[in-house]
Amino acid sequence: MDSTKRIHDSSNLDELNQLKVWFFKENVRLQTLESELKNKEDELLEMKEQFQRETLETKRRLDRERQRLKNDEEFFEKKLDILRNGFAQLDIERTKIKNDRIRLEAERSARISYSRQERSTDMAELLFQGVNSLIALKKRYRELLKIFHPDNTGGDHNMVLTINKLYDEIKSGYEIGKRA
Repeated sequence: MDSTKRIHDSSNLDELNQLKVWFFKENVRLQTLESELKNKEDELLEMKEQFQRETLETKRRLDRERQRLKNDEEFFEKKLDILRNGFAQLDIERTKIKNDRIRLEAERSARISYSRQERSTDMAELLFQGVNSLIALKKRYRELLKIFHPDNTGGDHNMVLTINKLYDEIKSGYEIGKRA
């Protein structure tokens, strides 16, 4: 029995030794795994810190770009306002020039018309020069109307109007003289 016990003890001892070896190997394996896990954890922490730094840097760049974009938009709006004001000023000046042109054309037309009337009046006065009686005035008036009537080829409507006006003035002068 003693020998059986010894064998049994010996067998237990072998099992125990095998178990110790297995525990040792397992312990080494676990320490290796733990070390690898620790290295992975350190790598992950480093990657996390790197990611946070990159995220922070990207956020800063994004903020700078947003600010630059905002400044560019404000600058663009200012330029656009300047252009709008410039175009508005140009429209005002264009309207003013147009009105000035219309006014100047009207003045020029009036001057030309006045100059023509003056010339017509001067010419009409020349045409009635030397008339000293109402009968002579009527005779000269009829002759002038025949010459300047608009239906004639050399006719002039404005001249006829001027002759009529001057005739009426001269005629009223003779009539006032008759009454006195």
